[in-house]
Amino acid sequence: MRYDWLLDVILALHFGYLAFLVLGGFLAWRWPRVFWVHAAAAVWAVLIVAAWVDCPLTWAENWARRRAGMAPVSGFIDHYLTNVVYPARYLQEVRLAVALVILVSWIGVYVRWRRRRRAKATTGDTTAIDAGRGGRAATV
Repeated sequence: MRYDWLLDVILALHFGYLAFLVLGGFLAWRWPRVFWVHAAAAVWAVLIVAAWVDCPLTWAENWARRRAGMAPVSGFIDHYLTNVVYPARYLQEVRLAVALVILVSWIGVYVRWRRRRRAKATTGDTTAIDAGRGGRAATV
């Protein structure tokens, strides 16, 4: 069996997770329910960075790499991003920048949530069924 395609899938999942980690809070501005998935992704990232848990995608990648006859990697970010996208000496700054982007996105989620609540309170929270409109709800 060829494991190189599996490695490609795992790498795509890893990059997707990182993209969601950095930008997922902004998706929650449009779709508020995404916030809880993003919060879970952020907590998981903190646990990995703190070395309290191992990343299952890195484990899967190393499993597939061994099966493909390749050397395992120490970590996804260490192997594919550090010294490729940014110098290793800036690792802490990159982590701080990611945390700040997430914080800004969460502040935006909170501000938009407050605006929605305020708008809902001013327009009225009650709805009535208008039989003349085929049962659609209308604001009273």
